Amino acid sequence: MSRRSLQASPEGMKKAQAALIRNSLTQQALAEELSISRQPVSKFFQGKAVDRYIFVTICEKLGLEWDEIASVSSLPADDAASTSEIESLVKTAREKIHNSIARRCGVVRLLDQEQPIRLDGIYTHVNVLERVTGRRRLSIAQLHDCCQQQNCERFDLSNIYQKRVTALEAVERYDKLMIWGKPGSGKTTFLKWLAIQCNLGQFRGERLPIFISLKEFAEASGQPSLLDYITAQFEECGVVEPQAVQTLLSQGRVILLLDGLDEVRQANLQRVLQEIRVISTRFFANSIVITCRIAAQEYTFEQFTEVEVADFDDQQIASFAAKCFQGEGSVKAQRFVQKLQEHQSLKELATNPLLLSLLCLVFEETDFAASCCQLYEEGLDLLLRKWDAKRGIKRNQVYKQSRQDKEDLLSQIAWTTFERGEYFFKQFAIEPRISHSIHTFPEGSTFLETLQVDSEDIFKSIEAQHGLLVERARGIYSFSHIIFQEYFAAKKIVSSPPHQAQEALQNLVRHMAEKRWREVFLLAVEMLPNADDLLQLMKRQLDTLASDEKQYEEAKKLLIDCLNSDCYLTSSPP
Repeated sequence: MSRRSLQASPEGMKKAQAALIRNSLTQQALAEELSISRQPVSKFFQGKAVDRYIFVTICEKLGLEWDEIASVSSLPADDAASTSEIESLVKTAREKIHNSIARRCGVVRLLDQEQPIRLDGIYTHVNVLERVTGRRRLSIAQLHDCCQQQNCERFDLSNIYQKRVTALEAVERYDKLMIWGKPGSGKTTFLKWLAIQCNLGQFRGERLPIFISLKEFAEASGQPSLLDYITAQFEECGVVEPQAVQTLLSQGRVILLLDGLDEVRQANLQRVLQEIRVISTRFFANSIVITCRIAAQEYTFEQFTEVEVADFDDQQIASFAAKCFQGEGSVKAQRFVQKLQEHQSLKELATNPLLLSLLCLVFEETDFAASCCQLYEEGLDLLLRKWDAKRGIKRNQVYKQSRQDKEDLLSQIAWTTFERGEYFFKQFAIEPRISHSIHTFPEGSTFLETLQVDSEDIFKSIEAQHGLLVERARGIYSFSHIIFQEYFAAKKIVSSPPHQAQEALQNLVRHMAEKRWREVFLLAVEMLPNADDLLQLMKRQLDTLASDEKQYEEAKKLLIDCLNSDCYLTSSPP
C-alpha cells in the first residue's frame, strides 16, 4: 500500500456508515457533494485503500476524525517523520512565496497618487456585520426609527447597523467566510492585509497564504483548474516539490484568499463557482475567505458563513486620516477630522473608505476650499466610472448607457422619493418608476436600446456596480448616503428642460421652511449657471411666510445662506 493511501478499519467502516445515515446521505450523494467519482467513495466504505486526501476529506464531510477511522496497519509507521516532512515543506514554501506575497499584496495606490505606498502604512482595521443588512426582515418604520435621533439636524443612516466585530475576529471564528461589501468598502485591502499578516507569521503562522484574484484566474489561458492555477503560482516562486500544493491543502496548511467574485465575467462565472466549490469541499480543512460586492451574485456556498463589511465609524475615520497625513504631523489630520464634524454631509461620505481616500487627497491640496458640489461630483465619478476603469474591470452589462443617462435615472428616483419624504423605499415600488423614467428619456438615449431589460435587473446593477442604492432590509432600499439623494434631487430640478424650468424652481421653493431641504437648495444654487431666478423666487416665497414666525425665520436663514454661498458669490456679477 502506498503511504499516500489509507483504508478504514472494520470499526471505522461502522462509524462511517452510521455517520452517512446521520447526515441523510447516500454514497452517491456524498460523492457528488465532494465533487469526486463514486468509485473511491465505494472503496472507502468497503475498507479498501483510497488516496489519503480523499480519505481525510470524506471523514471531514461526515464529521469524523480520520485517524480514528483509519486502519492502524494503513497508517505510516513513521508518522512522526511524515509530520516533520510537512513542517519542512511549509517552511520551504513559505520562504519561497514570501517575496511574491509581499510584492502583490504589500503596496497600494490611493486613487490619483503618483507613488504607491506600503499597505501597513495606511491600513485601518475593518469591521464586519455578522448579519448581511439586506437580509434582515425590518419594516420601513423600524428602519426610520433607528435613524431618527433627537436634536439631529440631518437624517442619519449610520444607526441602522447592528453590532460590529473586527473582520480578523470573523476570520478566526469561521474557517469558511464570504465577505460581502459595497464598492470601495475595503474588501480587497483587508484580504491583502490578511495575506501579509499570514506571510509574516503574525496570523495563522502555521499556514501559508494564497492570494488569488478571481478575475485573473477566470481569464487565465487554457482555463486551468484552481488547483493547477495555484500550483503554477507556486512553481513560479520556486516551489517545485512533487504534489506540494496538494499536500499542503490536504493537510489543511493553507489560508486561501479569493478576491473579487463580482469581477468575474458572466461567461466564466459558473466555471469559477464550481472550482471554488470543488476546492472548498475537497480540501475542507483549510481556511477560505472570499470577497464579493453586495448584490453582484446570487450564488450561495453552503459551508460558508456570510458577513458584510461595515462602514467606517468615527474612530476608523480618524485613524485613517492620521496615517494618511502622517508626513505632515497630527495637526493636519486633526483639522481634517474637525472639518468633517463641521460638514455633516462630508462626514457621511467619509464612512466609505474609497470616498474617504478621495476626501483626504482633496483636503491635502485645498483644505476643502472647493465647493461641496464639486466634491460630490468627484465622488460620484469614482463610483459611476473611474473605480472599475482604473483596475481594468468590465462589469457584466445588463444595460448599456452613458453616465448622463445613469444620472438622469438616479435623479428621477431621488426627486420622487425625497419629495415624498421617503429615505427608504421598497424595491417593487421603485421598479415601475424606473421603467416609466426610461420611456420618458429623449430619443437617442442609450437606455432606449435596452427597454427589454427587466427593471429589477437595472435596479440590482445600480446597486452592485455603483453602490449608490443599498438594500437596508429585505426589499427595502435607500441611497447609500443621504447627500447623494439630495444631490440627485437638486440635479433633477436644475436639469429640467427650458419649458419646465420655472415650474421646477417653484416646486422647490415651496419647501423653503423645511429643514430637510436645506442641502437641496444649497446644491441647486451651486449647480445653476445663474441662480438669480431661484433666489428671487425664494424671496417672494419668504414674503408669503411672514405670518408664521417659525417658518419665516427658517426660510430667511436658508435664503441668507444661499446668498452667502461661495458658489453664488463667485458667479454673481459685481
